[in-house]
Amino acid sequence: MAILTMESGKGKATARLNWLDLTLESTESAHAQSISPMDRGLAYGDGLFATMALTPTGDVAFLDTHLSRLHQGACRLGFVLDLKDIKSRLVLAAKAQANQQTPRGLKLLISRGPGGRGYQAPDDASPIAVLSAFDVPAHYREWQRKGICLFSSELQLAKQPKLAGMKHLNRLEQVLIRTQQMPDWAQDFLVSDTDGALIEASMANLIFITGGTAYTPYHAFAGVSGVMREQIIHALLERGYRVVADKLDPDMLVKAQAVIMCNSLLGLVDVVRIDNFHYQVFTESQSIRDALELNL
Repeated sequence: MAILTMESGKGKATARLNWLDLTLESTESAHAQSISPMDRGLAYGDGLFATMALTPTGDVAFLDTHLSRLHQGACRLGFVLDLKDIKSRLVLAAKAQANQQTPRGLKLLISRGPGGRGYQAPDDASPIAVLSAFDVPAHYREWQRKGICLFSSELQLAKQPKLAGMKHLNRLEQVLIRTQQMPDWAQDFLVSDTDGALIEASMANLIFITGGTAYTPYHAFAGVSGVMREQIIHALLERGYRVVADKLDPDMLVKAQAVIMCNSLLGLVDVVRIDNFHYQVFTESQSIRDALELNL
């Protein structure tokens, strides 16, 4: 573990961005800085994160799109990020993970840093970036091969347009969702908002296919707009599908012929059952996995 520092942005964010890089093996690790107990990411979830898949040759898949989403989220929270420095650090960390026997990923967590007591963010914030590497869960490969089943969550997502779409650090809703009892036949939850609109799975985005149209929930009030969702939307458009992002009512579960689930680590997975509704495997699933190099 090693700590590095670099200048982050201009104006409001002239404070140094501190790196806690858990991917490095260094003699500095014994003297490495720990995260302050007053850290705002720890205390309030005041920050962002990104989870990224790595290619076998040691590249971050869809790196520029991840950086774009981090930039958008940071602007909404009042951070100013030096994306060039972040990109450089991610590229170096990814290369160090090349040629592993199992698929690998990186997680980047950015907190506003220490802030004392109270919710108001300090003017002299000192943001911290925590970078770690991990194995992609082995069962994701089986999910790609066989598909998965979803069970509707009783807990619903609150509507908050100021945070909707963003991958911020406050994940308490997802934590509570995963504490619910799940039937033996299901692998994840289907999650709606408090109006009953379909939003996502507990850890991934959803796209519903009927005929030549692909419907995906819009995230104006709740949910996370994932990087892989964006890539698959482009792939569907290239294949001649009409893509609609809209409020999806529960009757979409009846109308849909196929359902796919996606995130940066599991790639694209067919959903073959939601509650008592059964779905066919999407005819373009393997083609899109091949084109986007998502096979595990």
